[in-house]
Amino acid sequence: MKPAFERILLATEHTEFDVGAERVAFALSKHCGLPLDGVFPMRSNPEYEIEAPQLVVKAEREAAAKIAQICAAAESQGVELNVSARRGEMRYREVVEEATRLHSDIIVVRRRGKRGFLAQLMIGEMVSKIVGHAPCSVLTVPRAAQMWQRGILVAVDGAPSAANSVKLAIQIAATCGLPLTVLSVAALDFAPQRAEAESIVAHHLATIQAAGLQGSGMVRTGKAFEQIVQGAQAAGADLIVVGRQSDGGIVKAMLGGTAQKVIGLAEMPVLVVRN
Repeated sequence: MKPAFERILLATEHTEFDVGAERVAFALSKHCGLPLDGVFPMRSNPEYEIEAPQLVVKAEREAAAKIAQICAAAESQGVELNVSARRGEMRYREVVEEATRLHSDIIVVRRRGKRGFLAQLMIGEMVSKIVGHAPCSVLTVPRAAQMWQRGILVAVDGAPSAANSVKLAIQIAATCGLPLTVLSVAALDFAPQRAEAESIVAHHLATIQAAGLQGSGMVRTGKAFEQIVQGAQAAGADLIVVGRQSDGGIVKAMLGGTAQKVIGLAEMPVLVVRN
């Protein structure tokens, strides 16, 4: 079976909020036997550089020191890490462009920086935009999260693109030797909706079994993002896989979509699969 990932990119500013992403990226790199790419995004603009060159120099020195710390931490874990610092007006764009340049197939990033006054379910603006614009799948990691060791839950609906999420979940489950659960959520507890969800689960379970794995199915009723997180907890999973939906070029994961809410609520890594 093809490996789940072949080129991993860690996006970090090496703050207290990035420690989970760094921990999981190192573990994933070691597990896959791959070197790790890194990108350190820095906010800057031409006016700032002209008017305050001394501050630019200071920022670059601080970034260099942080990058050295990250590389030392990776080396202590036996991970080969190459970090590039990129400057631009929008940090998310630097991350996305680096992933494009490197042909990365996964970006590992924190869930959020400092929490704003809005909301348990909010994720950081930079992270939201990375999820929405990335050319590949994005793994968001809370500060305290670890590399998955217990199980994987993949959330699916009736969209054809759900097959991409299931395919990647199968690859991860196979390489990690972990149980895989397929979940579909019915918005209402009525027979037709539950029957549709059960049919969706059965379809994807057949795909899992055809790949030589044993999977389990689950149907829950209610708000999708709440039921996905609760379903993962019930299944004993410590990785959630969801799809990144798009509609007419507008990525729903950016503004209140199910993926964003799952990321904000879950205390485990969430893999958002590019469809």
